Amino acid sequence: MKRDKLTVLVVDDAPENIEILRTILQPQYRVKAARTGEKALKIARNTPPPDMILLDVVMPVMDGYEVCRQLKEDPVTSEIPIIFITAKNSADNETQGFELGAVDYITKPVLPAIVKARVGTHLALRDQTHHLEELVLQRTRELQNTHLELIRCLGQAAEFKDNETGLHVIRMSHYARIIAQQLDVGDEWVQLVFQAAPMHDVGKIGIPDSILSKPGKLTDEEWRIMRMHPEYGAEIIGDHSSSLLSMAREIALTHHEKWDGTGYPYNLSGRDIPLSGRVVAIADVFDALTSERPYKHAWEVDDAVALIQENAGKHFDPKLVDIFIKELPSVLEIKKEYAENAEGVSEHLHSVLGVGA
Repeated sequence: MKRDKLTVLVVDDAPENIEILRTILQPQYRVKAARTGEKALKIARNTPPPDMILLDVVMPVMDGYEVCRQLKEDPVTSEIPIIFITAKNSADNETQGFELGAVDYITKPVLPAIVKARVGTHLALRDQTHHLEELVLQRTRELQNTHLELIRCLGQAAEFKDNETGLHVIRMSHYARIIAQQLDVGDEWVQLVFQAAPMHDVGKIGIPDSILSKPGKLTDEEWRIMRMHPEYGAEIIGDHSSSLLSMAREIALTHHEKWDGTGYPYNLSGRDIPLSGRVVAIADVFDALTSERPYKHAWEVDDAVALIQENAGKHFDPKLVDIFIKELPSVLEIKKEYAENAEGVSEHLHSVLGVGA
């Protein structure tokens, strides 16, 4: 609920000083008062907190400097602007106050015009700072959505190029998310993998259709060309400061590396393979095995699971294989939910990536 007036907390052990400041401020602000540091901390930590604190320095038990220090160390109160009001007017006193995080220093006896001007100025600066922070957050969200749209479009283009419906990237992205959620990596990393995984095969845009759609076995030369798609993908995505696009590039480049070092394009092995690539490798292979492709029939789930288990420590990170097997019921729920159906692919991709249609 919006408040009509901003709240100023006045902290002073002398009642007459509180009354003077109340008289100066009350026509424009809601004024609260505390005569001790302990009471001031309690009021400041209430919801909603005051918009500003006018704080005396010399008080018994807990002086103003200690009150300020505790307020700035508490995330709940650290952003409240504090103005010291005190008879101490030496440069050292002011320096100490500013070092603790105060925004201003007013000496006693106070002048009404100065108090009003300083309070008004610092509250306006606080509001301006909050407004600028919100603009930055809004712009960041817009850029994030742009990146997600880019990934959606390129991921879908790659699947159409590979004669897929697009549901492959939906399923394998969810499989990757399910595995990642069981790791000690944090929600943000899990979400990045989930959103970036649809770009894993974007490099297939650079592979001739005659190779991608060939129903029979590839020749050595055709296989050499096919193995270039991770590097093509990295080139298409490029180098970016965006964590999402960086993750997409990492996955595109490393999801065909193998735990034993026999993968491509760089023959990385073990934990030298980025974790994102190791996670997506299992998700991608499982869905590829259990899906119809131009060159093969879909495998039964049990056969696909058996192959993944057989290749733990060879193709796949054995720890991640254990997680995959443990989470297989959730994986199969996703497989059922996104069974092959050429309709609604765009809507499904929007759902995965978290962007509006």
